[in-house]
Amino acid sequence: MAPTEPIVEMEDISIEFPGVKALQNVRFRLFPGEVHTLMGENGAGKSTLIKALTGVYKIDSGTITVAGGPRSFSGTADAQNAGISTVYQEVNLCDNLTVGENVMLGHEIRGPFGINWKKTHEAAHEALVSLGLGDLDPQQPLSSISLALQQLVAISRAMVTNSKVLILDEPTSSLDANEVEGLFQVMRRLRDQGVAILFVSHFLDQVYAISDRLTVLRNGEFVGEYMTPELNRTELISKMIGKDYGTLAALGSNRGRVAATEGTPAFYKATDLGRKGSIEPVDIEVHAGEVVGLAGLLGSGRTELGRLIYGADRPDSGEVTIDGVTSEVHSPIAGLSKKIAFSTENRRDEGIIGDLTVRENLILAVQARRGWARPLSRREQNELCEKYLLELNVRPSDPERPIKNLSGGNQQKVLLGRWLATKPELIVLDEPTRGIDVGAKAEIQEAIAALAEDGMSVVFISSELEEVVRLSERIVVLKDHRKIGEIVNGPDVTADTIVDLIATEGSAS
Repeated sequence: MAPTEPIVEMEDISIEFPGVKALQNVRFRLFPGEVHTLMGENGAGKSTLIKALTGVYKIDSGTITVAGGPRSFSGTADAQNAGISTVYQEVNLCDNLTVGENVMLGHEIRGPFGINWKKTHEAAHEALVSLGLGDLDPQQPLSSISLALQQLVAISRAMVTNSKVLILDEPTSSLDANEVEGLFQVMRRLRDQGVAILFVSHFLDQVYAISDRLTVLRNGEFVGEYMTPELNRTELISKMIGKDYGTLAALGSNRGRVAATEGTPAFYKATDLGRKGSIEPVDIEVHAGEVVGLAGLLGSGRTELGRLIYGADRPDSGEVTIDGVTSEVHSPIAGLSKKIAFSTENRRDEGIIGDLTVRENLILAVQARRGWARPLSRREQNELCEKYLLELNVRPSDPERPIKNLSGGNQQKVLLGRWLATKPELIVLDEPTRGIDVGAKAEIQEAIAALAEDGMSVVFISSELEEVVRLSERIVVLKDHRKIGEIVNGPDVTADTIVDLIATEGSAS
């Protein structure tokens, strides 16, 4: 029978920063022997709530109760003394020490002549065994084991103090499926031992695989607490983004629009477009107001084809017509001059410039097309920022904030605004929703659908096949750097349709 008294109870928690109400009267409960997931978009207040519970932030109002007693944390040491430990996304361990030294760091076994290393490593082994990690050698260097195992070592270290509350902040972000399952086995073992686990993740599949209970925050406010099996994914996403998720699910309802374009000239048409060592010659066309998806497994040639369409790479074969006119698109400047834009999948290295402001990032493409000898006036810059920060719901909407301080989803919106500011007629979007939370993903998908409705041609690249099916009128399927088929979307087309085509290398349908 589940415990009736929470180990942690936070009531009416409010925290305000200059000009920002980060949390407003938020409540949160965590019970012994459960995995409880904190859900919400970036900026919903999840990190702020965790920092309030771990003593990083001092609360402005409200109460925190741990194990039945009121607590006032003035720092992380106070939280640790109360039995609360945290393992962050970035493993905070010492590579130059052994596994055992990391597990016992700060809690070494001491004797009359200092640290008794033999007993310290024995204690580390016992701690590892208690989590089912007895195969790990406490005396091997930490640097010799995988990141996934280092995560488990960090958990062992957190549990050396017999913590009753364990906070895991995005622990699976860099792990593969097998490593995630290994972590979940440890989490289940701890849960069965009565430890209360607060789990934070953007991966809905993982949330539903491991969580017993959910708390949803939105815009710094408490939305609700739910038993995980009783809240389906559609309802969860609706509560996170504050609107009916059915509007997103219905984006595919207009996929039949492609029928209206049959027999009409394409805005962009390429015949035998290819580049040696990159992608075999391919035929592709995109009509005005159409979303054409590029689907395939990693390494299939999706990005390479997108780069050729834009001119980021120079093709060595093929003929291109744009709006009925034979054209050469052999460089990014040529692409921009033909009203083609390209948003890269590598947001961090090829997209944003972290030390520049949101404004400076947003105007880059317009300024590049105009030429650096004719700088945009501050009035023009402000007008562009005002328009696209509002239309794309960038939060916070401060154009002078360094873009590196924005969440991934809001950085992606700024990049989309950068290219929309060039007023393209064709935009190539390479993984525009990768690595962002579900709310920002929904907003970007809605923006893409709206662009097509307004007549813009869109080439949409995503590794999430469900996303490609939801948004695209036609889907070009790639494998091993060549086109293997093309699917006209419709009610019977699913992600499995694409997978089957890749598996069988079937012909166009």
